[in-house]
Formats: sequence, structure tokens, C-alpha cells
Amino acid sequence: MVVGDFPIETDTLVIGAGPGGYVAAIRAAQLGQKVTVVEKSVLGGVCLNVGCIPSKALIAAGHRYENAKHSEDMGIKAENVTVDFSKVQEFKQGVVKKLTGGVAGLLKGNKVDVISGEAYFVDSETVKVMDETSSQTYKFKNAIIATGSRPIEIPAFKYSKRVLDSTGALNLQEIPNKMVVIGGGYIGTELGTAYANFGTEVTFIEAADEILAGFEKQMSSLVKRNLKKKGNVEIHTNAMAKGVEETENGVKVTFEVKGEEKTVEADYLLVTVGRRPNTDELGLEQVGVEMSDRGVIKIDKQCRTNISNIYAIGDIVEGPPLAHKASYEGKIAAEAIAGEKAEIDYLAIPAVVFSEPELATVGYTEAQAKEDGIDVLASKFPFGANGRALSLNNSDGFLKLITRKEDGLVIGAQIAGPSASDMISELGLAIEAGMTAEDIAMTIHAHPTLGEITMEAAEVAIGSPIHIVK
Repeated sequence: MVVGDFPIETDTLVIGAGPGGYVAAIRAAQLGQKVTVVEKSVLGGVCLNVGCIPSKALIAAGHRYENAKHSEDMGIKAENVTVDFSKVQEFKQGVVKKLTGGVAGLLKGNKVDVISGEAYFVDSETVKVMDETSSQTYKFKNAIIATGSRPIEIPAFKYSKRVLDSTGALNLQEIPNKMVVIGGGYIGTELGTAYANFGTEVTFIEAADEILAGFEKQMSSLVKRNLKKKGNVEIHTNAMAKGVEETENGVKVTFEVKGEEKTVEADYLLVTVGRRPNTDELGLEQVGVEMSDRGVIKIDKQCRTNISNIYAIGDIVEGPPLAHKASYEGKIAAEAIAGEKAEIDYLAIPAVVFSEPELATVGYTEAQAKEDGIDVLASKFPFGANGRALSLNNSDGFLKLITRKEDGLVIGAQIAGPSASDMISELGLAIEAGMTAEDIAMTIHAHPTLGEITMEAAEVAIGSPIHIVK
């Protein structure tokens, strides 16, 4: 029995301190609310600790190693290039530590109370927060659930010493000689590519027709081609993983392609077949929060659930599991609680994969526009016709601008090429601001930069390209 558990009152209770939760908490505090954040693990959530950030650090280190070994065509030759993987991991963790420390400082600076423990809803105005030794009741006016997601575990491929989820793959203490990756989505492709750059022999097993199936085929095919060019990567699409035999030193994976059973042996198996929302063990059922069969919480345009004072954001609601989506929704929920008229609008939300080349998309694709009955013009400009891309010795790819035929309004864009992840922001802004291709074409872009490719594609759209033949 807990003695003296008097409820602590707060205006807004945020459950989860990932990129959705901590942003929601800060925005709510800025709007004058007394805010309490409950986090059962570490500040920054999956993204900062075992997801977006550490994976990009690993990818960057892999690129450095790859470039050091293969820059002969630029006149640079290095011999006996080696990797101290413990130093790579040290670098990666250093980046994580700086960012999570920054989140702690921001929460403190905005006078947000941070509580460590697991939250369980008692009713629509009360939660009990428990740690290993005690529990405390909190009474709130509004709550924002931001508990994120976790990797899906396939029954035939239980996580273990040799069967890894993305967290396990990020924390390996040595570079594997061989690795099998089940799932060719963005997580599997990014981590598989990173280890391939360190010299690991990587085998991808993907059930769909292509890896990175969420992107247009002309984009994903570039990634597939570059992976195969490495010489240490095999890609099996339309393939179904069947089972794994695990030993102390490795794994033997069985899979089927076109009716033929195959096996491959490796040091590790990485399973990346999606993520499931963390909505169990919160007590949501007894409060009456409406969810789908998959545990996804249903929300309205202001991230409000069917319980009027409880909101939900991030991976636990419909839509892609993207950190920037969660942050965006966190701000919307905080502003809705404050009485503002903010509503979610996903039209200009970008999606990026840090593959080789990088892929990025925002707004409509050509196919999506046609499905919605919009008459569009798709205008492409190649990286190979850009001076900066050529000088970087990295000119594989293109930018495609999707504009409405009737008035040239920019409604979408897709980029495959170096720095696509950075370049997509200009096009997201163009969509959000209601700009036309002419607006972009008439905007002077610095030379020589990759950013000029956006201007050049806009010039294609208005019928006056300079650096490719019309």
C-alpha cells in the first residue's frame, strides 16, 4: 500500500519525451501551461538514442571510410585504411549525448517538470506514475500521449544475441563479416548500407517487388543499382524469409524466392519489418480511448482523441513513423490545448531515406496526382548537368518537380541525389507557401550549388530550360 500518495496537479501531462513529447511539452510551456513530462526510459526517445541520430552518425562514418578507400579517380589514394569500430561507436554515442543533454537543458529552461517512470491511466484526469520502488498520482487538465513505437518481432525470428533489431545493429561492438537484413525499407536499407560501406557482406531479403517500396521505382532503382555496384551486397526481392538457425557464432537464414528455397549464413541477422505503436500497458482501454485493431489511436485534426482532454501524437497515430511528423503534431496538440485553431495538414510533410543516393519526397508524386484527378506536369533535371554535383564526383540522380498544369502551382517534388535530404526543404516551403514553378525559376540561386537544380527543374516546368535541351 502506498502511504501519502496525494495527487500532484499539472495543467498538461505529456507521456513520452521523444521528438514528439519533448517538443509538445516545450510548446505547451511557452503557451503558459504548467507541464509535466513522464518518461520511462531516456530523454529524446528512440530517435535521439537508438534511431535517427545514431544511425546517421554510423552512416556518416561509413561514408568517410568508403571515400578514404575509393577516391583514386580524384587523384587521392590512401593505403592501409583501417577502422577502429570502438572509436566509431564512441563518436556515435558522443553525438547522442550532446543532443539528449540539449533536450534536458531545453526542458529545464522552459520550466517543464520531468518525471521518470511508467504512466498508467486511472481515469480521464488521472495517471499513476510508477518506478521500481514507488508510485505517484498525477492529476491533469489535459494529457498528450507520445509513447512512440517499437520494432515488430516476427515469431519465427525472435530477437537474440545474433538476431537483431535496429537497436542491436546500432550497438554492435565489431564490424560483422556477413549480415543478413530482412526488410528493405528505410531502416534496413540505411543500416545495411552503412555496414556494407565498412566492408560487411550484406544480403537483403525483401518481400516486395523493390527495396524502398514507399518511393517511386525510378528512385529506388538508383539505390538498388549502387548497392549492387559495391560488390559485397546481394538483394533478393519478392523473397519470403522462412526461418533461422542460430549458433554461438552466427546464423543460417532460410528464405524462398520464386518457389526455390535458399539459405545464407552470416554473423548476424537484422530484422526490420516495421514498427508497432506503444499503446499497450497504458490503461487506455479502461479510459475508453478509441484505437484501431493495430493499437493505433484515432485522433481528429487537432490530435484530440475521442476523450476530449486527451491527445495523441507521433508513431501511435495514423501516418508514417517520422520524427518530424511527431514534432509537428506535438506543436499542434499543445496549441489546441491552449485554445488556438491549429490543425494538422500533412501535404508538405517530407520523407527522406539516407541511402546512396539519398532519396526525398514531399507532396504529391506524379502517380498520386493522377489518382486524385489532377492534371500535372512532371519536370526533371539531372544532377549530372549540375556543376556542383560534378565537382563533388557525385552526380547520380535527378530532381522531379510536380506542378499543376492549369497554373504551374508546385504540389510535389521527388529528389534522388546527394544532399536530397537538405534540398527537399525548399520544395516543402514552396508547397506550403503556394508557390508556382515560375516563382522558383525567378528566384536567384547561388552558383555553383546543388540548390540550383531546383531552379533548373522549375525552368523545365515553365518551358525555358537553360542547361538541358528542351
